[in-house]
Amino acid sequence: MQKQNNLKWMSLIALILQTTGIVLLLRYSRTRKGETYISSTAIVASEFIKGLICVVLVWFENDCSFPRLFRKLNEEIYGKPSETFKLAIPSGLYAIQNNLLFVALSYLNAATYQVTYQLKILTTALCSVFMLRKRVEKHQWFSLCMLALGVAFVTWPSSDEVAKRAASQVQRSWFQQFIGFGAVLMATLTSGFAGVYFEKILKTGPTSVWMRNIQLAIFGTLFGLVIVYIFDYNAVMEKGFFQGYTTIVWIVVLLQAVGGLIIAAVIKYADNIIKGFATSLSIILSSVVSYFVLNDFTPTAFFFMGTTLVITATFLYGWEKKVKVNPSNNQERI
Repeated sequence: MQKQNNLKWMSLIALILQTTGIVLLLRYSRTRKGETYISSTAIVASEFIKGLICVVLVWFENDCSFPRLFRKLNEEIYGKPSETFKLAIPSGLYAIQNNLLFVALSYLNAATYQVTYQLKILTTALCSVFMLRKRVEKHQWFSLCMLALGVAFVTWPSSDEVAKRAASQVQRSWFQQFIGFGAVLMATLTSGFAGVYFEKILKTGPTSVWMRNIQLAIFGTLFGLVIVYIFDYNAVMEKGFFQGYTTIVWIVVLLQAVGGLIIAAVIKYADNIIKGFATSLSIILSSVVSYFVLNDFTPTAFFFMGTTLVITATFLYGWEKKVKVNPSNNQERI
C-alpha cells in the first residue's frame, strides 16, 4: 500500500513538472532571439526518442534479453499487421496536434495557452460518450459547462486591448492571437478523439502500453516526416534538419517524448482526482512563472475568474461519488 502511494505521488509530481516545463520551455524556445528551429523536425525527433525509450522499457519487461525483445517486437508489430495499423489513426492525429501546439505557443502566452487547452477535457468527454458509450454524470456535465465559461473569461480581452486593436499595427497582433487560439481549439479536438481511440485499442487487447507506444512512435515518426517534407522541405535542404537546435530545444524534445509515458504512469498508479490536482497545479505554476519570469503575461480580473472556474471544473469533473454500503447490503450514494 505504501509503495502504491509513493508511486502515485511520484507520478503526480512528474506530471506537474512535465506539463509545466514543456509549456514554459516550448514558449521560450519559440520566442527567444537567434535562429528559430523547425517545429516539425522537433516533433519527429521527439517521436523517435519516445520509441527508443519504449523499446528499452520492453527490453526490461523481457528480463533484459535481446532475443526475447526482438521476438516480442516481431510478434506484436510484424506478426499482427492489422493491430499495428490501427495505431495509424491516433498517431496521425497526434502528429497534427503536436504541430498545432507549436503554432499556438508561438502566438499565445504560456498561461493563456495552458488554461485554454483544458478544453480537451470537454472534447475527451464527448468522444468517450459517443465512442466508448461512457456515462457522464450530471455533475461532470456541469463541470464541463463551467470549464467552457472559464475559458471564455480567460480569453476575454481587457479594455486596453480593445482600444489598442483600433490601431493597424495591433490588428496584426490580434490576428496572430486568433491563429493561436484556433490552433489550440483544433488541438483539443484531435487530442480528445485520438486519446479515446487509443484508450479503446488498449482495452480490446493484451498488448502492453509500452508496445502500443512503440507502434504509435513508428507511425508518428513517419507522419512527422511527411509533414516536414510537405511544409519545410526547402528549409531543411537549405540549413539542415536540426537547424536552430540548442540545449533548450533538445530539452523540449525530450520532455515531449516522455510526456506520453508519464501520463501512462499516472493512469496506472493514480486516479482522476490526482490527475485533476496535477493539472490544476500546473495551470497555477505556469501562470506564476509566465508572469514573474517570462514577463509575457499580465493577468486581469477576467483571467483570475476564468482560472478559478477552470480549476474548480477540473476538480469537479474528476470527483467521484463514494458508495456507502450499509449492513443490509443496500448501496447508498453520498
